[in-house]
Amino acid sequence: MSRPTLEVADVLRAHGKRFLEQHRSWLGFQQCKALNAIARCRTAALGGHVDACSSCGFQAISYNSCRDRHCPKCQAQARQRWLAARERELVGVSYFHVVFTLPHDLNPLCLYNARPLYNLLFETSAATLLEVAADPKHLGARIGFLSILHTWGQNLLLHPHVHCVIPAGGFSPDHARWIYPRHLFFLPVKVLSRVFRGKFVAGLRRLHRHKKLRLHGGISALTEERCFAAFLRTLFRRDWVVYAKPAFGGPAQVLRYLGRYTHRVAISNHRLLAFDGERVTFRWKDYAHGNKHRKMTLTAAEFLRRFVQHVLPRGFVRIRQYGFLANRCRTSQLALARQLLTTTPRSRDPCQAANAPTWRCPRCNATMIIGPNLTARELALRCTFFDSS
Repeated sequence: MSRPTLEVADVLRAHGKRFLEQHRSWLGFQQCKALNAIARCRTAALGGHVDACSSCGFQAISYNSCRDRHCPKCQAQARQRWLAARERELVGVSYFHVVFTLPHDLNPLCLYNARPLYNLLFETSAATLLEVAADPKHLGARIGFLSILHTWGQNLLLHPHVHCVIPAGGFSPDHARWIYPRHLFFLPVKVLSRVFRGKFVAGLRRLHRHKKLRLHGGISALTEERCFAAFLRTLFRRDWVVYAKPAFGGPAQVLRYLGRYTHRVAISNHRLLAFDGERVTFRWKDYAHGNKHRKMTLTAAEFLRRFVQHVLPRGFVRIRQYGFLANRCRTSQLALARQLLTTTPRSRDPCQAANAPTWRCPRCNATMIIGPNLTARELALRCTFFDSS
């Protein structure tokens, strides 16, 4: 894919300082840190290194990346390393994709309580899948799956949801055989929706009872028990959205599919179309109207406001594994799954993709050798030397 002509960093470098000054009252440390990192990513401010061609001797200066997980430019290599590590964990069955979405009524709560509510979203969606799958009426098996948190919609507004990628089937209660799903969409979505809603609302009530929710600004009235109970009743009056896709293929297809969902950020640089110094135009897909591609123009301040609300709390894990794919039992359970499915682990070295050459010489296409790391000061001196020569 070609390098984009416009980046989120361009908007930040033009308006980031003013945005931080105007909104310092509600911006957290992690949000300010992420914005500063993205603005400095791959610039002389972070230092760099001098790369040399292994064949013709051509030299070029490369600036260091910020490596922030919210940076649109720093996710490609991290995604490749992660996918390479997951390759050995695939089993020889088709895979399903299930999405659990929080209703928009919860968005104000999520803004003030990102860590507890996103943890609750992970826990309740996982518990829902495990419980419904274990029911003999639906599957009667112990399943394993991977969950990935996304907090955004295509228009950058808050839209918290979890993508779950699930091998088709699971272990029988006695772990003696592999049970395949009976439904086209793995498990009945209406059942998943009702169970998910009940578990999440119960968890929300528990957080409120233990006073673990921050209720400020427009939601301060929810501190009263009666108002909070009325709010919970409105959540029960609507169906919660659980979306499922039919099986989409085996191990080769699932790796390509996972690559679309794992290390994504709120918006990629390739979706940005124009920036005139004050307004940002980007491309988005309107799922509510037939997946039509549309253009949206926002002021730079509004664009940054929407972007920054998707910065996750420090140390928050946004990719988690459950069931027989959980960390504590994954190795032994995968070996058993392959035995029951009469498959063997893939022989490819999981580090192979991560160790591939990062870039090649623009003159002769040979591998570029990455030089020692240089500080911003050392890099400035080296650039001065190059310019003078």
